[in-house]
Amino acid sequence: MSERNLICIACPRGCAIKVTLDDNNEVVSVEGATCKNGDTYARNEVTHPMRNLTSTVKVTGGIAPVVPVKTSIDIPKELLFDAMKLINEATLPAPVHIGDIAIKNILGTGADIIATNEAK
Repeated sequence: MSERNLICIACPRGCAIKVTLDDNNEVVSVEGATCKNGDTYARNEVTHPMRNLTSTVKVTGGIAPVVPVKTSIDIPKELLFDAMKLINEATLPAPVHIGDIAIKNILGTGADIIATNEAK
């Protein structure tokens, strides 16, 4: 058995949560979550953590050198560095509009890398 202590980020309360795992790394109990979202967050965080990735993509042929981007949905935490390698190689031609896709289905995750601002 092992324990993981987390601060929940599912809502602004920031509950202190203790997750107990068995020897197979499966959740045995979750203590301290004051809502269902906290319980779900804790279980996912210790078994398969997901993250939203934000960065910038180079813009060609415009005034702005880069445009901010983010994943359309969370991706597995273990893929963040591989995703960043692809993002660092990507470019978008100006003009760029909010919602433009810089990379579709990055690393087969189902997440698109989308522009979050305009770039002329």
